[in-house]
Amino acid sequence: MTPTAATSVTPQAVGAASTATYAAFIGSGFAFASWASRIPQVRDRLDLDPAALGMLLLAVAAGSLLALPLSGLVVTRIGSARVVTVMAVLHGVGLTTAAVGTLAGVVPVVVGLFLVGFAHGAWDVAMNVQGTVVERHLRRSIMSRFHAGFSLGTVVGALLGAAMVALHAPVAVHLTAVAVLIAVGVVWQAQRFVADHEPTGPDGPEQAPTASALTAWREPRTLLIGVFVFAFAFAEGVGNNWISVAAIDGYHVPDALGTLAFAAFLIAMTTGRWFGPALLDRYGRTAVVRLLALIGIAGVVLFVFAPTFLYAFAGCLFWGLGVSLGFPVGMSAGGDDPRRAAARVSVIASIGYCAALAGPPTIGVLGNHLTVLRGLVIVAALLGVAVLIAGTVRPLPVAHQAPTESLKAV
Repeated sequence: MTPTAATSVTPQAVGAASTATYAAFIGSGFAFASWASRIPQVRDRLDLDPAALGMLLLAVAAGSLLALPLSGLVVTRIGSARVVTVMAVLHGVGLTTAAVGTLAGVVPVVVGLFLVGFAHGAWDVAMNVQGTVVERHLRRSIMSRFHAGFSLGTVVGALLGAAMVALHAPVAVHLTAVAVLIAVGVVWQAQRFVADHEPTGPDGPEQAPTASALTAWREPRTLLIGVFVFAFAFAEGVGNNWISVAAIDGYHVPDALGTLAFAAFLIAMTTGRWFGPALLDRYGRTAVVRLLALIGIAGVVLFVFAPTFLYAFAGCLFWGLGVSLGFPVGMSAGGDDPRRAAARVSVIASIGYCAALAGPPTIGVLGNHLTVLRGLVIVAALLGVAVLIAGTVRPLPVAHQAPTESLKAV
């Protein structure tokens, strides 16, 4: 019998890979939120207005957008384990550069954030590809739970960040310690990933064609899913980068309380991602993400126009819940055909991360004209677009998937 992905990898190896994938997602979220939780202090240290802060944050997006279009090719050639390993180290270097750079000025912070963005972009695609591989071996939907791991990491990072703010810990010390911890931990775990391409014939491993990483850019369904993910990524990214600033400036609350509002957003998003699979299996991708987008719209509107901070805090919860499943569902939709998963995930992630490029400067410019808090209303408008095109993430019919032995084996 021809070896297959279902039979050539032991259950123990799949279990270890699943744990390692969770670790990669958690580590990525922890590192990101650790940085995001200190944005207000970095702003004050560097004396930046909203527009200048938006341009500073653009460095992360620029690095990610440079890495993402290349990620499908690189992951296909060297595998998700090696990509995550290299990028975890590069991420540590970048975060340390940005952290220490706050003591010197804007330029080293920009350089460090660019490296962070580049590493995060490639790391993101690679761990999502490994997630689709593990999901396929387990034969059940768990992608949103991997993303819940990312959100869990962001919650821990945000809460630790709030504690560091309250204790007046220096940004440089806090973020350098995070950089070292993440680099060591994720590199260790990535060695337990399973191979992305399993033997499917007598001549050995079948590699996904390199051309697929380029032709995926001409697929209408893939591009539409990318737009769908863009809307959710914009809503999620703006929440990550601007909720604490908007709460502090718009509602005049202490820094620690503004950071807790950010943590509430992350807790709600984590909850939605952890319990999401049951809803997706019962009601389907389209119905669930459409309803959640509407909840997200309500949350953003409440946060922006609340009469008191207490109501705005509740808006953070609805906002976080509303955006919880958009990105992971988009990744799962891109991975419906396992042979083209790396290419399509790369394309979808690239389009989605354009939100990271557009978000910081957009909110920064609107902040200078309307205040940061009022500028956030654009998030609700984009979630409205997601409501309209949610049908694009319906599972791909089996007839449209490339035949592989791993799918045939039952």
